[in-house]
Amino acid sequence: MAVSGFEGFEKRLELNFFGDDPVTEMGLRLINMESLEKVLNAVQCTVVSSVGNQFFDAYVLSESSLFIYPTKIIIKTCGTTQLLKSICPLIHYAFNLGLTLCSCRYTRGSFIFPKAQPFPHSSFDEEVIHLEETIPSNLCFRKASVMLSKMSNHSWHVFTASDQEIPVDETLYTIEVCMTELDGVLARKFFRRPGDDKNSDSAGMEMTEITGIDNIIPGAIICDFGFDPCGYSMNGIHDGDRYSTIHVTPEDGFSYASFECVGSIYDDKELFSETLKKAVQVFRPATLSVSTTCSSHEVWTRVSNEIEPLGFKCRSFAVDEFPSAGSVVFQTFTSRRK
Repeated sequence: MAVSGFEGFEKRLELNFFGDDPVTEMGLRLINMESLEKVLNAVQCTVVSSVGNQFFDAYVLSESSLFIYPTKIIIKTCGTTQLLKSICPLIHYAFNLGLTLCSCRYTRGSFIFPKAQPFPHSSFDEEVIHLEETIPSNLCFRKASVMLSKMSNHSWHVFTASDQEIPVDETLYTIEVCMTELDGVLARKFFRRPGDDKNSDSAGMEMTEITGIDNIIPGAIICDFGFDPCGYSMNGIHDGDRYSTIHVTPEDGFSYASFECVGSIYDDKELFSETLKKAVQVFRPATLSVSTTCSSHEVWTRVSNEIEPLGFKCRSFAVDEFPSAGSVVFQTFTSRRK
């Protein structure tokens, strides 16, 4: 293990808003680029590429991704970014659009380099204190939990808060896959060739094609970015209001990749299976964790069924309930070759 390196594990924040009389149906999508840059400056990252459709806008960041819907924002950042510093300015800009925060969800894995994290991310306790002090008092249904596994360096940290015990849409799910110790040959595909004369967009497009990422969700509109000298990010837009996102830190000693997508239990079950299997096979990690947020048991019960035949063994399973978020299931796997 490297003494220090780039932190691949992301911090993820999801904010939901409502308005009795919002300024426009576009809602949060009306936040202009100058304002977004101020938010991201506080977090310490920038926009490097973007794509959108009639439902939402997706931004690739210098450290991960940002998705903006009319009443929802998802921001996911890696490295030593200070993600929680985005909450206050986002609440402010939303208020100017006639929108009020009604729920908040913060999740992350276990950092590879925890001592390198700045305030307020130097510990989960510190993050929870910061969240408690930052979010409005009307979000009174709150819960913080660390979901443990049998591997000491793999835990799942969750904080949720909402202004009421909102009925959860039991049909929707979010899956967050975190992969470490990537296959060395596959990881090399995320390194730029010296003197390749490509810009980051064309380098990203090449990485998408040669790794098979473009086949994970057929038909997705992909916005990709290849970093110099190595690293990769992509956002995918598909099926109207759905997104998927991948981020890769390929350096040996602290290699990491993440895959996240959203869906419905009514989606084609074969499509879910193929998507999950393809995402894992792009990287063939030695260790991976899967966090599933959904009120239905339909989804997480299928995770092991899809991953274990790829040569993995399920090492641990944890489940917890969160106000307005539903069930969070955290499973860890190790390669049988390990």
